[in-house]
Amino acid sequence: MLVLRQDHSRLHGGWATAAQLAEILSHCCVGLEVKGDPEEFYKKFLPSAIDNLLFLGRRLQARFIRAVKDEEKQDFLRWFQTVTDAICWLFGGHIQLAACVLQNDHFLQLLITDDVETAVAMMSVLHNILQVNSSVLLQVDEKTLHSVLDELVYKLSSTTNPVIGNAATKLLLLVAKFCKQLVKLLTARYKGLKGLLSKKWTGKGFDRDLSQLLDLLYLEQSSGKGEMQRQHQAACIIQAMWRGFQTRKRLKKLPQAVTTLQRSFRAKREQELQHLKKQKEDEALKLQMQLQRQRAMRLFHERQLALLEIIHASQVNKYMEEMEGKSALTIQRFWRGYRARRNFHQQKQSLKEYKAAVVIQRAACKFLEKRRRRRLLSPWKDPKGLTDEQRLALQQKVDDYIKLHPASQMSEEMSKELHMQAQEKLAQFLLRSRLDQRAAQRREALLAQVNTDVELLMNAPGLAKTTEKDLDVFMSRSIPVATKARQSHNTVLKYTRWPWWKKLGDEFMEDDVIPDDALNAELGTLFIGGRKSF
Repeated sequence: MLVLRQDHSRLHGGWATAAQLAEILSHCCVGLEVKGDPEEFYKKFLPSAIDNLLFLGRRLQARFIRAVKDEEKQDFLRWFQTVTDAICWLFGGHIQLAACVLQNDHFLQLLITDDVETAVAMMSVLHNILQVNSSVLLQVDEKTLHSVLDELVYKLSSTTNPVIGNAATKLLLLVAKFCKQLVKLLTARYKGLKGLLSKKWTGKGFDRDLSQLLDLLYLEQSSGKGEMQRQHQAACIIQAMWRGFQTRKRLKKLPQAVTTLQRSFRAKREQELQHLKKQKEDEALKLQMQLQRQRAMRLFHERQLALLEIIHASQVNKYMEEMEGKSALTIQRFWRGYRARRNFHQQKQSLKEYKAAVVIQRAACKFLEKRRRRRLLSPWKDPKGLTDEQRLALQQKVDDYIKLHPASQMSEEMSKELHMQAQEKLAQFLLRSRLDQRAAQRREALLAQVNTDVELLMNAPGLAKTTEKDLDVFMSRSIPVATKARQSHNTVLKYTRWPWWKKLGDEFMEDDVIPDDALNAELGTLFIGGRKSF
């Protein structure tokens, strides 16, 4: 069996020997009673024999197609037919090999050919397979089934040879007769098959088989059409109910939709009218400005001509030079103003950002300073307790220290005497400090009084202008105090009335805090019960 895969062109006898070996192999395998190991024979040996025979058929087919001489072509065709007959004889004796032949890749490659003679031979092999096992197409996988049917339909559509058309038609008819389930596949997968058969192959000599195949296809189509018609009617009823529901729903919403449409249309029309009105006003204003500009230009020129008529001829050039200088100055002034405004607008944003950054930084610094000042002390944490070992070690250290530094013993009478001395010294210190404090307060009050009197004397009028009210000022101690209080009150009111830009940066200042500079400017001479700093 392995000899069939060799190249017989170099062996004695050539390809004729290979064909004879194939025929001998097929006849030997049919009717043979296997006693030793039948499972290996049926499942391994016979499929391997079919594969080798199909491989030999591919080689003979290739050489038949490449052959040039007629004698060589006839010989290769005869040997090819011998191999195909051997294959038919083999799967005729063993029906289970029919599916193996169809699923073999070599069989599909032998069937897919444009040569007429070998194509007819392979279709005859397929015909014998269907006659031996009519349900073999249902046993193979879907891919193989589609490949075989595609090739048969392709041969019907691509060739005009009646021999190939007759063989393909007979095969499709046999498939349709033996396998009723494949008729639906033919009508569904190949929509134009009926038109192709009726138009292209009618009157080619096999009208009987063709008409039977068309009858089977049309019968399946009619049954399929009935089912499709029922489905179509059901779909129409569902669509009608759905469209009616949608129509009724739209009719309910129609008044609201009409109102919305009218509102939108009127709003759009109002916008268009406003736009047209504004456009007309702009055009009228533009025309009016042009007329005013022309009128002003005309008056200017008339005034210039009148002035030129009045001016002496010798002063005309001087007058024109003066007018040109004034015009140049006016143009320069407007240009510089425009440039300054443009630069200001460009720098305005950066200046605003800079001021904002300064304000934020100042506020952040003040906030951090306040938080530093108001930071609370850390809460008290109880010390951790000592363990027994630590307590013993600490007690040992204390005992050692006491032994090294013994305390001097003092009697109870000496302790009381020492305590009495300490109490007397403390009483003397407290009495002396209270007297010193009273003397300091009196001294500060006298200094403040002297400063107030000096200021009043400095601001007092001369003797010639002195009145009784001025005398009351020096004779009464409450009038200077009231005067300075009024001045401080006026200072506070003046500070509260300052504009916001003068108080910029004081956002985080307490309400009761007044700047020292503002108070010192007015209250620098008021020292009642205080101390003057020089």
